[in-house]
Amino acid sequence: MACETALLLAIDVSGSIDTGEYHLQVEGLAQALQDGQVQEALLKGQVALAVVQWSGFDQQTLVQDWSRMENPQDIATLIAQVQALPRAFDGSQTAVGQAIRFSTAQFDPVSDCQRRVIDISGDGPENIGHTVTPARQEAMAAKVTINAIAIEDAGAQVAITNFYRKWVITPAGFVITARGLEDYPRALREKLLRELEKPAS
Repeated sequence: MACETALLLAIDVSGSIDTGEYHLQVEGLAQALQDGQVQEALLKGQVALAVVQWSGFDQQTLVQDWSRMENPQDIATLIAQVQALPRAFDGSQTAVGQAIRFSTAQFDPVSDCQRRVIDISGDGPENIGHTVTPARQEAMAAKVTINAIAIEDAGAQVAITNFYRKWVITPAGFVITARGLEDYPRALREKLLRELEKPAS
C-alpha cells in the first residue's frame, strides 16, 4: 500500500519553553501516538512521520528521521524514540519562518507519499529572521500543507492563534489552539486525527 501522508512535526524549543514544558510536548506527542484512533489512522494511511525541533536563527534540526508506520511495532518503536528525544536547543528566540523553510526541505526521502504536511507548534510569534511569509510561499510552491498548534496561555487572548492563522498556515491548512501546554496532548490528538482521517485532496 502506498504512503498517503508524510507528516513532519516541527516542535518549538525556543527560550519561552522551559524544561518542564519541553517534556510536556514530548510526552504529549507520545500520548497522541498511543491513542487507538490515531494508531488506526497511521496504519491505514501507511503514514511517514518525522520530528524537527526549532528555535532561533539557524537553529533547526531533524531529531527524528522519517519512520514509516506499516505495523504496530513501527508505532511502538517511534513512541520509545520520541520519549527519549533530547532537547536540541535552549534559550533562544523564535524563528518561525526558518523553521518552516527547514522543514519544507526535509521531504525528499518520502517523495512517494501522496500528501506532504508540516505540523508546526509554537507559543509565540516570529521575533527573529522575519521570513515567515516567503517561507510559507515556498512551502505552497512545493505542495506542502502547513497546519499548526498555537499554544496560548490558559487565560490569555488568542494572539498566537491569530498569528498562526494569518501568517503561517497554508490556504488548505488549519490551526488548533492549546490552552497551555497541559492541553497540548488533547490538541495534538485532535489535529492528528483531522489530518490523517481527512481524504487526500
